[in-house]
Amino acid sequence: MGETLSDALRISGEKIKGQSRLDQIMDYLKGHNLVTVDELVAVIDASPATIRRDLIKLDEQGVISRSHGGVTLNRFIPSQPTTNEKMQRNLLEKQAIARQAATLVQPGSAVVLDAGTTMMELARNLTHLPLRVITADLQIALFLSEFKQIEVTIIGGRIDDSSQSCIGEHGRRLLRSVYPDIAFISCNSWSLEKGITTPTEEKAGIKQDLGVNASRRVLLADSSKYGAYSLFCVSPLTALTDVITDGELAPEIQRQLQGQPFRLHLVTV
Repeated sequence: MGETLSDALRISGEKIKGQSRLDQIMDYLKGHNLVTVDELVAVIDASPATIRRDLIKLDEQGVISRSHGGVTLNRFIPSQPTTNEKMQRNLLEKQAIARQAATLVQPGSAVVLDAGTTMMELARNLTHLPLRVITADLQIALFLSEFKQIEVTIIGGRIDDSSQSCIGEHGRRLLRSVYPDIAFISCNSWSLEKGITTPTEEKAGIKQDLGVNASRRVLLADSSKYGAYSLFCVSPLTALTDVITDGELAPEIQRQLQGQPFRLHLVTV
């Protein structure tokens, strides 16, 4: 009887310790884009075999995503955040990314600007240049129309109320008929495994056509969006010529991205 009680207490204690480890793993993942087994071993003070078993449990529960580079929280984005919701998120990172993106633009260029707050920061850095700008974003179009040396075209179509930007076949036809020097693309979620993704099919279609004929296709996305994903795929990252993000990406992710066909630009905030 004593042995049975002792065994029960031991098993109960192991379950408590196991749950504590899972909580520690989750807490650590919340503060990091991607972590490796070696990192978790060091932080949680458990063996690699134990950590791997814990990760299998979390994977089976659907709360993490595992890849060859490590593990991330399962960050599925079901709907499009509004412009107001995105306005103050990672503002310093967006501004630094926009400044770097502006250095790619030459006077007299024809550029396509996607919708979003990072794109608005880019627009603010282009006002000194003579340009032809095509955009889906109403606010960007109104802002740039104040500058006489910038010719602005808005793609037209139905207005998406969450982003105040144009969606639908009308705008897609226009985008497929132009050959810009650079197309700047934004997103709420990106990763090497899933590429650029978006919550709606209409948004995915517009983003696919933004750069279809562009000489250069440049993704502007801060590091907080890495590892998140939505239902509809826009394109793999390998379809891009450049990715501009901030240096807060985990070193392992940076190494993976630097080994891809596109050029990775890491900005300092």
